[in-house]
Amino acid sequence: MKHKLIAVAALVTLIVVAAGCAGESGGGSAKRVAIAVTKKGFEPDRVTVKAGNPVTLVVTRKTEKTCATEIVLKDYGLKRELPLNQAVEVTFTPAATGEITFACGMDMIKGTVVAK
Repeated sequence: MKHKLIAVAALVTLIVVAAGCAGESGGGSAKRVAIAVTKKGFEPDRVTVKAGNPVTLVVTRKTEKTCATEIVLKDYGLKRELPLNQAVEVTFTPAATGEITFACGMDMIKGTVVAK
């Protein structure tokens, strides 16, 4: 009887975990968006996300021929160094609908997160 109870509890836990992983939002986890820094700048330079939900920009600088050696989201007070060929995660939650600019440290190369 005790083994059946443990088995049922394990099965219920497995179902709850699987149901949480099946949702598009990942049960509250951040949406991940890959962005490369190339000779052309940020690619893609425009991404769309859902306002109010966390988003993680996974930024990888793939060239040395760029001034985008860091990424800055001024509106959110975020600044991260972008080492060559290393993925850097920048997580934030767009508070409202609208456009959020991200840029290099010199504010010359830019991209946009569109929160809908």
